[in-house]
Amino acid sequence: MSKSLNRVKAALEAAGLTVDILATEEDTRTAAQAAAVAGCALDQIVKSIIFRGESSGHVRLFLTAGGNQVSAEKASALVGEPLGRADADLVRAETGFAIGGVSPVGHIAPVTAFLDPRLMAFETVWAAAGTPRHIFAIAPAALHRVTGATLADFTA
Repeated sequence: MSKSLNRVKAALEAAGLTVDILATEEDTRTAAQAAAVAGCALDQIVKSIIFRGESSGHVRLFLTAGGNQVSAEKASALVGEPLGRADADLVRAETGFAIGGVSPVGHIAPVTAFLDPRLMAFETVWAAAGTPRHIFAIAPAALHRVTGATLADFTA
């Protein structure tokens, strides 16, 4: 089992959550792929969108519904600094995950995170479990609690 997947499992367990992680032969790198595998609506997929803070140099995590797009202008205003593209090396260095498998939980260091209110409309949402082939279902309220993310409007 991958180190990334183990970190996600450990973070969920430490939060007192019992979650089944779905392993699949198919990629779940995109929201559409994950929704097809999970058999759910596109907006029930939690996309982990990561930007680099231009001033701080650190990543900022935006957990958004699968069909939504992050507004760079709203996101920048929310974090109080201009945001730019986070490259794969920075994402891995600060979260411990490769792009395409970034989980909302189990990061190697604390990450400033924001949560799309759209996700709260569902009974269950699905998120990456640390690899491009693992996802897990979670209640949005539990996701909010375990991530410590700020609920905010940052979508276009």
